[in-house]
Amino acid sequence: MTAHDDPEPTPRDPGPPPARPAGRVRIVLAGVSRRDTRADHTRTELAQQTRVGEALVRGLMRAQLTLALRLSLLVLIGLGGLPWLFAIAPPVGRVTVLGVNLPWLLLGVVSFPFLIAVGWAYVWLAERNEQDFVDLVQRPER
Repeated sequence: MTAHDDPEPTPRDPGPPPARPAGRVRIVLAGVSRRDTRADHTRTELAQQTRVGEALVRGLMRAQLTLALRLSLLVLIGLGGLPWLFAIAPPVGRVTVLGVNLPWLLLGVVSFPFLIAVGWAYVWLAERNEQDFVDLVQRPER
């Protein structure tokens, strides 16, 4: 007997088919459910750098730039205005506090806490802008 003469193996008899439940059977595919929320869609827009994502990022950048310009203007007026004040009103420039001229005191001592306060305000407001952006992106669809 050769290998070609071997009969093909017969499949095993699976037995009777399983019993069907009475009535209709509903088959639901697990992956079909609609779970793509607006937040997921927005994150996808950002990740894929689509026009919508670019518009959202541009809005955040515009808000951050506006904040930076406003606080720069505050510093410019606050510190840059002092020499103008002393030039326009010379008696104010001659005032002494604890033996120190007011211009030296304001420009040399008070300006540093002022700049630190503006810097702290910028960081706090910039983080708030970013958190508002994150909240906008992650806001669920209503």
